[in-house]
Amino acid sequence: MKLQAVAAGIPWPSASPFTSSAKRPCMVAASTSSKAAAFPMLRDDHPPPPTSVAIKERWREYQGDNNWEGLLDPLDSGLRSEILRYGEFARAAYTCFDFDPSSPTYATCRFPKGSFLPCAGLPDTGYRVTRHLTATSGNAPWLPFSPRTAWIGYVAVCDDADEIDRLGRRDIVVAFRGTATVLEWAENLRATLTHLGPVAPRAAEPMVESGFWSLFTSGHRSLRDQVRCEVRRLLDKYSRGPAPPVSLTITGHSLGAALAVLTAYDVTTALEDEGPSTTTVVSFGGPRVGNASFRRGLEEAGTKVLRIVNTDDIIPKVPPAGFVAEKEQGAAEAVETEEEESGAGWRLPNWLASKTGWAYADLGRELRLSSGRRTGNVVACHDLGLYLNLVDQLSSGGAGGCPLCPSLANAIRTN
Repeated sequence: MKLQAVAAGIPWPSASPFTSSAKRPCMVAASTSSKAAAFPMLRDDHPPPPTSVAIKERWREYQGDNNWEGLLDPLDSGLRSEILRYGEFARAAYTCFDFDPSSPTYATCRFPKGSFLPCAGLPDTGYRVTRHLTATSGNAPWLPFSPRTAWIGYVAVCDDADEIDRLGRRDIVVAFRGTATVLEWAENLRATLTHLGPVAPRAAEPMVESGFWSLFTSGHRSLRDQVRCEVRRLLDKYSRGPAPPVSLTITGHSLGAALAVLTAYDVTTALEDEGPSTTTVVSFGGPRVGNASFRRGLEEAGTKVLRIVNTDDIIPKVPPAGFVAEKEQGAAEAVETEEEESGAGWRLPNWLASKTGWAYADLGRELRLSSGRRTGNVVACHDLGLYLNLVDQLSSGGAGGCPLCPSLANAIRTN
Protein backbone atom coordinates (compact mmCIF):
# COMPACT_ATOMS: atom_id res chain seq x y z
CA MET A 1 0.00 0.00 0.00
CA LYS A 2 3.02 2.28 0.23
CA LEU A 3 3.18 2.41 -3.56
CA GLN A 4 -0.49 3.32 -3.76
CA ALA A 5 -0.14 5.97 -1.07
CA VAL A 6 2.94 7.52 -2.65
CA ALA A 7 1.23 7.57 -6.04
CA ALA A 8 -1.61 9.53 -4.46
CA GLY A 9 0.82 11.99 -2.90
CA ILE A 10 0.25 10.74 0.64
CA PRO A 11 3.33 10.75 2.91
CA TRP A 12 4.45 7.52 4.54
CA PRO A 13 4.78 7.53 8.36
CA SER A 14 8.19 8.79 9.39
CA ALA A 15 8.48 7.00 12.69
CA SER A 16 7.98 3.59 14.21
CA PRO A 17 7.01 3.20 17.88
CA PHE A 18 9.66 0.50 18.29
CA THR A 19 13.27 1.24 19.11
CA SER A 20 15.94 -0.40 16.99
CA SER A 21 19.39 0.52 15.74
CA ALA A 22 19.83 -2.61 13.64
CA LYS A 23 19.36 -3.00 9.92
CA ARG A 24 16.60 -5.20 8.55
CA PRO A 25 18.23 -8.02 6.59
CA CYS A 26 14.96 -9.87 6.01
CA MET A 27 13.28 -6.73 4.71
CA VAL A 28 16.14 -5.75 2.42
CA ALA A 29 16.31 -9.22 0.94
CA ALA A 30 12.61 -9.23 0.24
CA SER A 31 12.47 -5.76 -1.23
CA THR A 32 15.33 -6.40 -3.64
CA SER A 33 13.80 -9.58 -4.99
CA SER A 34 12.08 -9.81 -8.35
CA LYS A 35 8.74 -10.04 -6.55
CA ALA A 36 9.14 -6.83 -4.56
CA ALA A 37 6.12 -5.25 -6.22
CA ALA A 38 3.94 -8.03 -4.84
CA PHE A 39 4.60 -6.82 -1.31
CA PRO A 40 3.49 -3.19 -1.25
CA MET A 41 3.80 -2.85 2.52
CA LEU A 42 7.58 -3.44 2.56
CA ARG A 43 9.89 -0.54 3.38
CA ASP A 44 13.65 -0.27 3.09
CA ASP A 45 13.93 2.92 5.12
CA HIS A 46 14.73 2.70 8.81
CA PRO A 47 12.60 5.04 10.93
CA PRO A 48 14.18 6.95 13.79
CA PRO A 49 13.65 5.41 17.22
CA PRO A 50 10.91 6.99 19.34
CA THR A 51 11.03 7.67 23.02
CA SER A 52 10.32 4.58 25.11
CA VAL A 53 8.67 6.07 28.19
CA ALA A 54 7.53 3.70 30.90
CA ILE A 55 3.74 3.50 31.01
CA LYS A 56 3.38 0.99 33.83
CA GLU A 57 1.65 3.48 36.12
CA ARG A 58 -1.01 4.29 33.52
CA TRP A 59 -1.35 1.16 31.42
CA ARG A 60 -4.93 0.49 32.51
CA GLU A 61 -5.91 3.99 31.38
CA TYR A 62 -4.27 3.38 28.01
CA GLN A 63 -6.09 0.06 27.69
CA GLY A 64 -9.41 1.87 28.13
CA ASP A 65 -10.16 1.28 31.80
CA ASN A 66 -11.94 4.66 31.93
CA ASN A 67 -13.02 4.61 28.29
CA TRP A 68 -10.06 6.87 27.43
CA GLU A 69 -11.69 9.83 29.17
CA GLY A 70 -9.41 12.87 29.00
CA LEU A 71 -6.91 11.11 26.73
CA LEU A 72 -8.30 11.74 23.26
CA ASP A 73 -8.75 15.49 23.00
CA PRO A 74 -5.98 16.45 23.01
CA LEU A 75 -4.40 13.11 22.28
CA ASP A 76 -2.25 11.97 25.20
CA SER A 77 1.34 11.36 24.07
CA GLY A 78 1.53 8.02 25.84
CA LEU A 79 -1.70 6.81 24.23
CA ARG A 80 -0.48 8.09 20.86
CA SER A 81 2.64 5.95 21.22
CA GLU A 82 0.55 2.92 22.13
CA ILE A 83 -1.76 3.41 19.13
CA LEU A 84 1.26 3.58 16.83
CA ARG A 85 2.80 0.52 18.47
CA TYR A 86 -0.28 -1.60 17.87
CA GLY A 87 -0.61 -0.14 14.39
CA GLU A 88 2.84 -1.51 13.60
CA PHE A 89 1.72 -4.95 14.77
CA ALA A 90 -1.20 -4.71 12.34
CA ARG A 91 1.09 -3.56 9.55
CA ALA A 92 3.37 -6.57 10.16
CA ALA A 93 0.45 -8.80 9.19
CA TYR A 94 0.50 -7.19 5.74
CA THR A 95 4.28 -7.20 5.43
CA CYS A 96 4.59 -10.93 5.98
CA PHE A 97 1.71 -12.01 3.73
CA ASP A 98 2.49 -13.41 0.27
CA PHE A 99 0.35 -11.26 -2.05
CA ASP A 100 1.74 -12.75 -5.29
CA PRO A 101 -0.92 -14.98 -6.96
CA SER A 102 1.76 -16.57 -9.16
CA SER A 103 3.78 -17.67 -6.15
CA PRO A 104 3.50 -21.29 -4.94
CA THR A 105 3.22 -19.86 -1.42
CA TYR A 106 0.46 -17.37 -2.29
CA ALA A 107 -1.82 -16.46 0.64
CA THR A 108 0.58 -17.87 3.23
CA CYS A 109 2.98 -16.23 5.66
CA ARG A 110 6.43 -15.68 4.20
CA PHE A 111 8.31 -16.02 7.49
CA PRO A 112 8.37 -18.58 10.33
CA LYS A 113 7.34 -17.65 13.85
CA GLY A 114 10.91 -17.38 15.13
CA SER A 115 11.93 -14.68 12.65
CA PHE A 116 8.52 -13.14 11.97
CA LEU A 117 8.81 -9.83 13.80
CA PRO A 118 12.46 -9.13 12.84
CA CYS A 119 11.64 -9.84 9.20
CA ALA A 120 8.61 -7.55 9.47
CA GLY A 121 10.94 -4.75 10.53
CA LEU A 122 10.13 -5.02 14.25
CA PRO A 123 13.21 -6.65 15.78
CA ASP A 124 13.13 -5.13 19.27
CA THR A 125 9.54 -5.22 20.42
CA GLY A 126 10.08 -7.62 23.31
CA TYR A 127 7.31 -9.80 21.82
CA ARG A 128 7.51 -13.33 20.43
CA VAL A 129 5.09 -14.78 17.89
CA THR A 130 3.53 -17.97 19.25
CA ARG A 131 1.02 -18.88 16.56
CA HIS A 132 0.14 -18.17 12.95
CA LEU A 133 -3.58 -17.72 12.22
CA THR A 134 -5.55 -18.71 9.13
CA ALA A 135 -9.11 -17.92 8.06
CA THR A 136 -11.34 -20.02 5.83
CA SER A 137 -14.07 -18.63 3.63
CA GLY A 138 -17.41 -20.41 3.72
CA ASN A 139 -18.52 -18.56 0.60
CA ALA A 140 -18.34 -19.60 -3.10
CA PRO A 141 -16.24 -22.79 -2.72
CA TRP A 142 -16.60 -23.31 -6.46
CA LEU A 143 -14.14 -20.49 -7.20
CA PRO A 144 -11.02 -22.42 -8.30
CA PHE A 145 -8.63 -19.47 -8.57
CA SER A 146 -8.69 -18.32 -4.96
CA PRO A 147 -7.62 -20.30 -1.88
CA ARG A 148 -10.41 -20.95 0.60
CA THR A 149 -7.96 -20.78 3.51
CA ALA A 150 -5.40 -17.99 3.83
CA TRP A 151 -2.98 -16.74 6.46
CA ILE A 152 -4.56 -13.72 8.14
CA GLY A 153 -2.62 -12.86 11.28
CA TYR A 154 -0.76 -14.02 14.33
CA VAL A 155 -0.64 -14.19 18.12
CA ALA A 156 2.35 -12.80 20.01
CA VAL A 157 3.23 -12.44 23.67
CA CYS A 158 5.55 -10.06 25.46
CA ASP A 159 8.26 -12.16 27.12
CA ASP A 160 11.03 -9.58 27.60
CA ALA A 161 11.51 -8.65 31.26
CA ASP A 162 12.41 -5.03 30.54
CA GLU A 163 9.42 -4.52 28.27
CA ILE A 164 7.09 -6.19 30.77
CA ASP A 165 8.38 -3.78 33.40
CA ARG A 166 7.92 -0.80 31.07
CA LEU A 167 4.36 -1.84 30.17
CA GLY A 168 3.40 -2.79 33.72
CA ARG A 169 2.01 -6.13 32.57
CA ARG A 170 2.52 -9.02 30.20
CA ASP A 171 0.68 -8.26 26.96
CA ILE A 172 -0.77 -10.76 24.49
CA VAL A 173 -1.33 -9.32 21.00
CA VAL A 174 -3.59 -10.72 18.29
CA ALA A 175 -3.09 -8.91 14.97
CA PHE A 176 -5.00 -9.25 11.69
CA ARG A 177 -4.41 -7.97 8.17
CA GLY A 178 -7.13 -6.62 5.90
CA THR A 179 -8.76 -8.10 2.80
CA ALA A 180 -6.37 -9.73 0.31
CA THR A 181 -7.98 -12.66 -1.55
CA VAL A 182 -10.93 -12.86 -3.92
CA LEU A 183 -12.99 -14.93 -1.50
CA GLU A 184 -12.35 -12.44 1.29
CA TRP A 185 -13.66 -9.67 -0.96
CA ALA A 186 -16.72 -11.84 -1.62
CA GLU A 187 -17.27 -12.28 2.11
CA ASN A 188 -17.08 -8.51 2.61
CA LEU A 189 -20.10 -8.10 0.37
CA ARG A 190 -22.32 -10.30 2.56
CA ALA A 191 -23.65 -7.38 4.59
CA THR A 192 -26.74 -9.08 6.05
CA LEU A 193 -26.73 -9.72 9.78
CA THR A 194 -26.62 -13.26 11.12
CA HIS A 195 -27.05 -14.80 14.57
CA LEU A 196 -23.98 -16.00 16.44
CA GLY A 197 -25.19 -19.52 17.02
CA PRO A 198 -27.87 -22.12 16.34
CA VAL A 199 -30.50 -20.34 18.42
CA ALA A 200 -34.09 -19.39 17.78
CA PRO A 201 -33.94 -15.97 16.09
CA ARG A 202 -34.95 -13.24 18.53
CA ALA A 203 -34.50 -9.51 18.28
CA ALA A 204 -32.50 -9.51 21.53
CA GLU A 205 -29.89 -11.91 20.13
CA PRO A 206 -26.49 -10.55 19.13
CA MET A 207 -26.07 -10.44 15.36
CA VAL A 208 -23.03 -9.68 13.19
CA GLU A 209 -22.18 -9.24 9.52
CA SER A 210 -22.54 -12.58 7.72
CA GLY A 211 -19.28 -12.42 5.77
CA PHE A 212 -17.12 -11.55 8.78
CA TRP A 213 -18.76 -14.32 10.80
CA SER A 214 -18.15 -16.81 7.98
CA LEU A 215 -14.42 -16.03 7.89
CA PHE A 216 -14.27 -16.22 11.67
CA THR A 217 -16.04 -19.56 12.11
CA SER A 218 -15.62 -21.59 8.88
CA GLY A 219 -13.24 -24.50 8.42
CA HIS A 220 -12.31 -27.64 10.30
CA ARG A 221 -10.04 -25.56 12.52
CA SER A 222 -11.72 -22.17 12.40
CA LEU A 223 -10.05 -18.86 13.12
CA ARG A 224 -12.21 -18.61 16.24
CA ASP A 225 -10.95 -21.97 17.51
CA GLN A 226 -7.32 -21.09 16.76
CA VAL A 227 -7.41 -17.81 18.65
CA ARG A 228 -9.42 -19.16 21.56
CA CYS A 229 -7.07 -22.13 21.99
CA GLU A 230 -3.88 -20.06 21.84
CA VAL A 231 -5.09 -17.30 24.15
CA ARG A 232 -6.26 -19.90 26.68
CA ARG A 233 -2.88 -21.65 26.47
CA LEU A 234 -0.96 -18.42 27.06
CA LEU A 235 -3.21 -17.41 29.94
CA ASP A 236 -2.75 -20.82 31.57
CA LYS A 237 1.01 -20.46 31.20
CA TYR A 238 1.45 -16.89 32.39
CA SER A 239 -1.37 -16.26 34.86
CA ARG A 240 -0.21 -18.61 37.59
CA GLY A 241 1.51 -17.58 40.80
CA PRO A 242 2.79 -14.07 41.58
CA ALA A 243 2.97 -13.12 37.93
CA PRO A 244 2.36 -9.66 36.44
CA PRO A 245 -1.17 -9.05 35.15
CA VAL A 246 -1.90 -10.22 31.61
CA SER A 247 -3.64 -7.99 29.08
CA LEU A 248 -5.09 -8.99 25.72
CA THR A 249 -4.87 -6.42 22.93
CA ILE A 250 -6.41 -7.18 19.55
CA THR A 251 -5.60 -5.01 16.57
CA GLY A 252 -6.30 -4.98 12.86
CA HIS A 253 -7.01 -2.86 9.82
CA SER A 254 -10.12 -2.95 7.62
CA LEU A 255 -11.39 -6.56 7.56
CA GLY A 256 -8.83 -7.20 10.30
CA ALA A 257 -10.51 -4.56 12.45
CA ALA A 258 -13.84 -6.39 12.13
CA LEU A 259 -12.18 -9.70 13.02
CA ALA A 260 -10.55 -8.02 16.02
CA VAL A 261 -13.97 -7.04 17.38
CA LEU A 262 -15.35 -10.56 16.82
CA THR A 263 -12.29 -12.03 18.53
CA ALA A 264 -12.71 -9.80 21.57
CA TYR A 265 -16.37 -10.76 21.88
CA ASP A 266 -15.62 -14.46 21.56
CA VAL A 267 -12.68 -14.55 23.97
CA THR A 268 -14.48 -12.65 26.72
CA THR A 269 -17.59 -14.79 26.26
CA ALA A 270 -15.76 -18.12 26.13
CA LEU A 271 -13.19 -17.54 28.89
CA GLU A 272 -15.29 -15.41 31.26
CA ASP A 273 -13.57 -15.48 34.69
CA GLU A 274 -10.51 -17.21 33.22
CA GLY A 275 -9.86 -14.31 30.85
CA PRO A 276 -7.12 -11.66 30.89
CA SER A 277 -7.05 -8.65 33.21
CA THR A 278 -8.17 -6.43 30.35
CA THR A 279 -9.35 -7.05 26.79
CA THR A 280 -8.89 -4.13 24.41
CA VAL A 281 -9.41 -3.62 20.69
CA VAL A 282 -7.36 -1.00 18.85
CA SER A 283 -8.69 -0.94 15.30
CA PHE A 284 -7.89 1.07 12.17
CA GLY A 285 -10.41 1.82 9.43
CA GLY A 286 -12.85 -0.86 10.53
CA PRO A 287 -16.37 -1.27 9.11
CA ARG A 288 -19.48 -1.70 11.23
CA VAL A 289 -19.75 -5.22 12.64
CA GLY A 290 -22.92 -6.01 14.58
CA ASN A 291 -26.24 -4.91 16.05
CA ALA A 292 -27.07 -3.15 19.32
CA SER A 293 -27.32 -6.44 21.23
CA PHE A 294 -23.82 -7.35 20.07
CA ARG A 295 -22.57 -3.97 21.26
CA ARG A 296 -24.21 -4.45 24.66
CA GLY A 297 -22.56 -7.86 24.98
CA LEU A 298 -19.15 -6.31 24.40
CA GLU A 299 -19.79 -3.58 26.94
CA GLU A 300 -21.16 -5.94 29.59
CA ALA A 301 -18.09 -8.17 29.23
CA GLY A 302 -15.86 -5.17 29.92
CA THR A 303 -14.26 -5.15 26.48
CA LYS A 304 -12.89 -1.77 25.46
CA VAL A 305 -12.85 -0.74 21.80
CA LEU A 306 -10.89 2.21 20.42
CA ARG A 307 -11.66 2.78 16.74
CA ILE A 308 -9.28 4.98 14.76
CA VAL A 309 -11.08 6.28 11.67
CA ASN A 310 -10.32 8.69 8.84
CA THR A 311 -13.35 10.83 7.98
CA ASP A 312 -12.29 10.72 4.32
CA ASP A 313 -12.35 6.90 4.35
CA ILE A 314 -15.58 5.26 3.23
CA ILE A 315 -14.97 1.86 4.89
CA PRO A 316 -15.82 2.91 8.50
CA LYS A 317 -19.14 4.19 7.13
CA VAL A 318 -20.32 0.86 5.73
CA PRO A 319 -22.94 -0.44 5.90
CA PRO A 320 -24.29 3.09 5.37
CA ALA A 321 -26.38 4.97 7.91
CA GLY A 322 -29.69 3.70 6.52
CA PHE A 323 -28.81 0.26 7.90
CA VAL A 324 -27.83 1.59 11.32
CA ALA A 325 -30.18 1.96 14.28
CA GLU A 326 -30.77 5.26 16.01
CA LYS A 327 -28.60 5.80 19.05
CA GLU A 328 -29.96 4.41 22.26
CA GLN A 329 -30.96 7.11 24.72
CA GLY A 330 -28.12 7.69 27.18
CA ALA A 331 -25.74 5.31 25.43
CA ALA A 332 -22.33 6.41 26.63
CA GLU A 333 -20.41 4.72 23.87
CA ALA A 334 -22.46 5.85 20.87
CA VAL A 335 -20.60 7.96 18.34
CA GLU A 336 -21.85 10.59 15.95
CA THR A 337 -21.17 9.72 12.35
CA GLU A 338 -20.16 12.10 9.59
CA GLU A 339 -23.38 11.21 7.74
CA GLU A 340 -25.39 12.63 10.64
CA GLU A 341 -23.27 15.77 10.83
CA SER A 342 -23.85 16.50 7.17
CA GLY A 343 -27.56 15.77 7.45
CA ALA A 344 -27.30 13.14 4.73
CA GLY A 345 -27.66 10.17 7.03
CA TRP A 346 -30.88 8.35 7.79
CA ARG A 347 -31.04 5.72 10.53
CA LEU A 348 -33.46 2.89 11.08
CA PRO A 349 -35.92 3.90 13.85
CA ASN A 350 -35.29 2.21 17.19
CA TRP A 351 -38.77 0.64 17.31
CA LEU A 352 -38.13 -1.15 14.03
CA ALA A 353 -34.61 -2.16 14.98
CA SER A 354 -35.86 -3.56 18.30
CA LYS A 355 -38.51 -5.61 16.51
CA THR A 356 -36.11 -7.14 14.01
CA GLY A 357 -32.58 -6.75 15.35
CA TRP A 358 -31.60 -6.21 11.73
CA ALA A 359 -29.69 -2.99 12.11
CA TYR A 360 -26.05 -2.21 12.72
CA ALA A 361 -24.93 -0.24 15.77
CA ASP A 362 -21.79 1.85 16.20
CA LEU A 363 -19.61 0.72 19.09
CA GLY A 364 -16.65 1.78 21.20
CA ARG A 365 -14.84 5.09 21.44
CA GLU A 366 -13.77 6.76 18.24
CA LEU A 367 -10.63 8.74 17.49
CA ARG A 368 -11.60 10.54 14.32
CA LEU A 369 -8.86 11.83 12.04
CA SER A 370 -8.92 13.73 8.76
CA SER A 371 -6.31 14.07 6.06
CA GLY A 372 -8.11 17.18 4.84
CA ARG A 373 -8.26 15.67 1.37
CA ARG A 374 -11.51 14.91 -0.41
CA THR A 375 -10.56 12.46 -3.09
CA GLY A 376 -12.13 9.67 -5.07
CA ASN A 377 -9.12 7.47 -4.36
CA VAL A 378 -10.75 5.05 -1.93
CA VAL A 379 -7.59 2.95 -1.56
CA ALA A 380 -5.43 5.92 -0.59
CA CYS A 381 -7.89 7.18 2.05
CA HIS A 382 -8.17 3.69 3.53
CA ASP A 383 -4.43 2.97 3.59
CA LEU A 384 -3.05 1.87 6.96
CA GLY A 385 0.10 3.89 6.30
CA LEU A 386 -1.98 7.05 6.02
CA TYR A 387 -3.77 6.23 9.27
CA LEU A 388 -0.49 5.83 11.15
CA ASN A 389 0.89 8.97 9.54
CA LEU A 390 -2.09 11.00 10.76
CA VAL A 391 -1.78 9.63 14.29
CA ASP A 392 1.97 10.22 14.17
CA GLN A 393 1.40 13.91 13.38
CA LEU A 394 -1.04 14.47 16.22
CA SER A 395 0.47 15.78 19.41
CA SER A 396 -0.84 16.80 22.79
CA GLY A 397 0.51 20.28 22.11
CA GLY A 398 -2.25 21.38 19.74
CA ALA A 399 -2.99 21.73 16.07
CA GLY A 400 0.64 22.31 15.15
CA GLY A 401 1.23 18.61 15.49
CA CYS A 402 -0.97 17.82 12.49
CA PRO A 403 0.03 19.98 9.50
CA LEU A 404 -2.29 18.12 7.12
CA CYS A 405 -5.32 19.31 9.04
CA PRO A 406 -6.67 22.87 9.27
CA SER A 407 -7.15 22.62 13.02
CA LEU A 408 -7.10 20.16 15.86
CA ALA A 409 -10.89 20.23 15.88
CA ASN A 410 -10.86 18.87 12.33
CA ALA A 411 -8.05 16.44 13.03
CA ILE A 412 -9.64 14.71 15.98
CA ARG A 413 -13.23 14.12 17.00
CA THR A 414 -14.28 12.12 20.02
CA ASN A 415 -17.72 11.11 21.17
